[in-house]
This record gives sequence, structure tokens and C-alpha cells, in this order.
Amino acid sequence: MGDTTVTKPEGRESALPQTVTAESGPGSPHRLRAPRRPRFWFEILLIAVSYWTYSLIRNAVPEQRAEALRNADWIWKAEHHLGIAVEESVNHAVNAATWLIIGMNYYYATLHFVVTLSVLVWLFRRHPGRYAATRLVLFATTAVALVGYYLYPLAPPRLMNGGDFIDTVMVHQTWGSMASGDLKHMSNQYAAMPSMHIGWSLWCGLTIFALSAIPWVRVLGLLYPTLTLVVIVATANHFWLDAVGGMLCLAFGFTVARLWYGTQPYALPRLVPARSAGPRQRVRAGRGPSA
Repeated sequence: MGDTTVTKPEGRESALPQTVTAESGPGSPHRLRAPRRPRFWFEILLIAVSYWTYSLIRNAVPEQRAEALRNADWIWKAEHHLGIAVEESVNHAVNAATWLIIGMNYYYATLHFVVTLSVLVWLFRRHPGRYAATRLVLFATTAVALVGYYLYPLAPPRLMNGGDFIDTVMVHQTWGSMASGDLKHMSNQYAAMPSMHIGWSLWCGLTIFALSAIPWVRVLGLLYPTLTLVVIVATANHFWLDAVGGMLCLAFGFTVARLWYGTQPYALPRLVPARSAGPRQRVRAGRGPSA
């Protein structure tokens, strides 16, 4: 490798093409893949197929009702021992304010998808060099969650035996959950552990906080998963410990991305050069068959 390929640490943004080329070379032992510019239609197709596959597998997991209810009883008892079993109190307190709980029902049903897709679009447009790695975190998080749904069926609090939880969607007749009302037959009701509402919202929040340059937007990024935690508990769709499961899945996702790209996604260059023939390909193209 010639001297012209050496890049100094300072001035990362001004030397991005050289930095990316150097780090993605065969001599780098820590990176399996270098960041590339994402392709719009490929990403649209990938996200659509991935979510369809996720929904298909999630809903194909056997609804093991008896085991899911036993696991819910165990979780509830464990939370009592830990002193964090306040879901029922939160559920009743928020349900007393009709406007608030209706708003949370719609929050639960919509923002989970709207915010996540919006962050993906923002990454694609403003941080293309970090897009693929950050998207990999989300995909790996979701994939390992499917394993959790299969190995540990869990009933949400609103379906517990002997519990006094309020199914806020049923009571207020709002479209707030695929697992309530007329839509419950389209979704696996016993896939509550881990909570992907927390896994996805925390992914959104950390991404916004790490990459946004606007202070108040960074604050909103941190508030989003916090409010989501309150919503999943207030609507009786999850236990606190389901949220912990979602956080562990997200940690797994970041680990996968770090191993694949050699660093955390947010530390990658914001921009990457357009796809073109590299120096090695250009040299080969200039040589004859004898080369």
C-alpha cells in the first residue's frame, strides 16, 4: 500500500474516502464488512420483506396459553420480590383519565412503527455511512426477540388469571393493540417477552441522541423510550421485566453490529464514497490476460 493511502486521525470528515478505503482493506483484522452507500429501492424491499417475515414467524409461534399464563404468574411474583410490581397501580391510575389512556392506546398502536421508520429514513438521508450498521442493530435485535417468543411464551398482564388489570383497548373501544378486540386473532397474544416496543424505541432514542446535532431533538430522543415504557405498562400490555428483555435484545443487536463492522455504528463515518471501481479493479482492468 502506497504512502498516499495513509490518513491521519484528525479531520475525519474531510478524509472520509481514504479512511473508508483503508479500514476496509484486507489488512484490517477487526472488520468483516466496510460501510457502503445504501440503495433506496433495495432498502424499501428489505424492510418490507423483513417485517413481513418477522410478523409471519411471530404469529406462527404456537400460542401456548397454559405455559404463557404460568410464566406470567412467575414474572408477577418475581416483580413482587423485587419491589417493582406496580404495573397494576399504574394501569388503574392512568385509566382513570380517559383522554390520557385513549392517547396511550393510539400511541401504542402507531408510534412503534411511525417513529422507527422515520428514524430509518433520516439515517438513510443524513447518515448513509452509518445507516447499514445501525439498521443491522435493529434487525439483529428483532431476530433474537423471535427466539424469545418461541422459548418463553408470556401472557401480558391484561390476560393474567386472577389479575385485576384493565384491558384499556377493550374498555375504551380504541384501536390500540393487534392483540385486543377483533384483531387479536391476527396476532400472537402470548409473545410479550421481550418487548419490542422497548427494543425499537430505545434503538430510536439512542440513535437520535447519538447523531442529532440539535439539543432539544436529542432530549426528545431520550424521552421517547421513557414514555414508551410508561405506555406499555399503563395499557397492561407488558410487565417491567418485558422491557428488560427488550433492552437485552438491543444489547445483542449492538454486539452483532460491532463484530460485523469493527466498531459501534455511531462511530462510523457519516458519509461514504459512491460505488465505483476501486484501485485494484482499475489496475486489473488495465492488464491483459497474462496478468
